[in-house]
Amino acid sequence: MLLQEIPKKEDILAAEKRIHDYVHRTPVFTSNQLNEMLGVNVYFKCENLQKVGAFKMRGASNAILSLSKAQLKRGVATHSSGNHAQAVALTAKLAKIPAYIVMPQNAPEVKVEAVRRYGAEVIYCESNLKAREDALNEVVKRTGATFIHPYDNYDVIAGQATCAKEMIEDTDHLKAIFAPIGGGGLMAGTLLSSQYFGNKIPVIGAEPTGADDAYRSWKAGELIPMENPDTIADGLRTSLGKRNFPLIKKYIKDIITVSDDEIIEAMRLIFNYLKLVVEPSGAVPFAAMIKTKERYKGKKVGVILCGGNIDLKKLPF
Repeated sequence: MLLQEIPKKEDILAAEKRIHDYVHRTPVFTSNQLNEMLGVNVYFKCENLQKVGAFKMRGASNAILSLSKAQLKRGVATHSSGNHAQAVALTAKLAKIPAYIVMPQNAPEVKVEAVRRYGAEVIYCESNLKAREDALNEVVKRTGATFIHPYDNYDVIAGQATCAKEMIEDTDHLKAIFAPIGGGGLMAGTLLSSQYFGNKIPVIGAEPTGADDAYRSWKAGELIPMENPDTIADGLRTSLGKRNFPLIKKYIKDIITVSDDEIIEAMRLIFNYLKLVVEPSGAVPFAAMIKTKERYKGKKVGVILCGGNIDLKKLPF
C-alpha cells in the first residue's frame, strides 16, 4: 500500500525489510590521516558503493515494490538526470516490468548508458523541469505506467531513510550527520531516521552555492523554486520537493552552502585518502563538514557520500 503521509518508524522498518534483497548494506569508512588533518573523526557512509552507484536505489526499490500487481504490470516511469533513473531501471529489470525514463539532453552519458543497459526506454527532453514533466506526462498517457517521483514521494523517502538508519547502527555517538540536499528525499529520510533511531542526532544539510534553493527556502520559511542552477554537482540542481520541505523546516539543524572549488577539493581528498570515487554531488556533504570543522573538533560526525557515478575522463582535479 502506498504511503499517503509522512513515514512513521514502522514504515521505515517495513521499507528496510522490503528492499533487503535489492540493495547493499553499504560500509562505513574512516581515515586516520584525514581525521588527524581535520581534527574531527569523520565516518563516511559509502552510498557510492550502493547498487547503481547511489543511494537512489533504496527509495526507488521501496516505491516500486509497494505498487499493486496491476500497477507493476503496466510498468513504471520517471524523469531524472541520472541516479534515480538508474535505480528505477534496475529495480524494474529485477522485478521484470517495463521502465520508461525521461532524461535531459545534457544528462551525463555514463548515466544514460547505464539506464539503457538495464533495459529501460530512454526518452530525451530539454534541460528544464517543464520539459521533463511534459515528456513524462506523454509517456504515462501512452503506457499507463506509474510515475515514481525522484524525491517528492513518501515511499521514496522511507526507502532513503534506511541509509542513515544503517549508519547510526554501524557507528557510535555521532554528534552530527551531514547529508546533501537536492530534491530533499535523502535529507527527509535522514531527518526521520535521526528522530526515530538516532536519539535526534543533529542533521546538517549541504548544498552548492549555485543551487541553494533549500537554504533560501529554509531562511525564508517558504518554498522557493530553483531557477537556473549553476554547479558542478549535477545531481543537486533540482528544486526541493513539497513533501520534504516541512520536514526540513521542522528538524534540520543547519544548512551549509559550498562552492564548486570546495566540492572539487572534497572529491580530491576522498579520492586520495579513502581511495573512493565520488561524484560532485556525493562530495558536497564532506565539503560542508570541512567548512565547519571548527565546530566539531575532537568529535565524531557522519558524512553521507551519496553517489559515485562520474565519467572518469572528466574528473575535475
